[in-house]
Amino acid sequence: MRNATETGRSKTGVLVFTNLFDLTSRPLTRSQHCSINFVSPLGPHLFAIDELVPLRRTKGNLAMKRTVFLVVIALVAICLQCFLVNSASAHSLTITASASCVNGAAVISYTATSWNPGGVGGSNPEIDIHFNGVKVDSQPFALPTDAFSGQKGAPSATNIVTVTAVAIADWDDGFLASNTAPASVDVTIPSDCNPGTGRFTGGGKQVVIGVATVTKGFEVDCDLHQPSNNLEVNWQDASGSHHFHMETFDSAVCTLNGNPVPPKAPVNTIVASGTGRFDGNPGFTIQFTLIDNGEPGTNDKAGFLIFETANPSNVVLAIPVITITTGNIQAHIDQH
Repeated sequence: MRNATETGRSKTGVLVFTNLFDLTSRPLTRSQHCSINFVSPLGPHLFAIDELVPLRRTKGNLAMKRTVFLVVIALVAICLQCFLVNSASAHSLTITASASCVNGAAVISYTATSWNPGGVGGSNPEIDIHFNGVKVDSQPFALPTDAFSGQKGAPSATNIVTVTAVAIADWDDGFLASNTAPASVDVTIPSDCNPGTGRFTGGGKQVVIGVATVTKGFEVDCDLHQPSNNLEVNWQDASGSHHFHMETFDSAVCTLNGNPVPPKAPVNTIVASGTGRFDGNPGFTIQFTLIDNGEPGTNDKAGFLIFETANPSNVVLAIPVITITTGNIQAHIDQH
């Protein structure tokens, strides 16, 4: 070929050969050159021979000219191989998920896996998991598995949930997160999860746990019965006084892991969640645990986690399950 440009295409890029010339039949000049341009998922690339030493057209150097020609062809083949490898290494995510009933509540179990587990480019410091577009988990892909699993409560008031894995950070080989397509799968939420029976109240007193106070007269029911449910939490920290009011009661799992007597009750522990307003602002989630270990309440326990629903890393209150300071948590037979 003389002064020609040819293009080879693959599914993900373009390989361009510029000014390939006949090395076997024509003297070379210093103006002749060869360049190879190609685009891979990692960006544009260029291989160039800017200047070739002129060879006299003599019988003695014919073999040398042919050798140079073969070297150039070999370099083209190497670049093409690298190009194809880069094209094949487009980074991707895999997500699997299933829904089931656990202790009377619907939960979603999921596993996110890297495109190259345990291999080069397979690790990533942040992969997020979304349920119907709402972030519920964030973990890394780390060696040796470059995968992780989790389980979260299913959103309420829906039969189908889309579980999505999203690459937030760039991969360990520099591949951009923005070039990585999210992976999604739909799961069907079971409708036959039977909630436990029972309800919990504050025993007519304010319940104090660490820095937080649960307003007197709270009630939460294991069967999510409305409008009985009422929960308000107040606390103070370095930024001032704060208040959370639960407006929707979304999930509850009630079990009997101790003796709540008196009064007699079929349960003594509730692990639940809901949404409401923080300092008057909507869009916050509360996850809480209440445990009735019998009278007079000095061994009762509770824990609270309140965070922004759309940004779970924005935690406004975090109290682990600890013994309450004052008050009394009481479990009851469900009267509804």
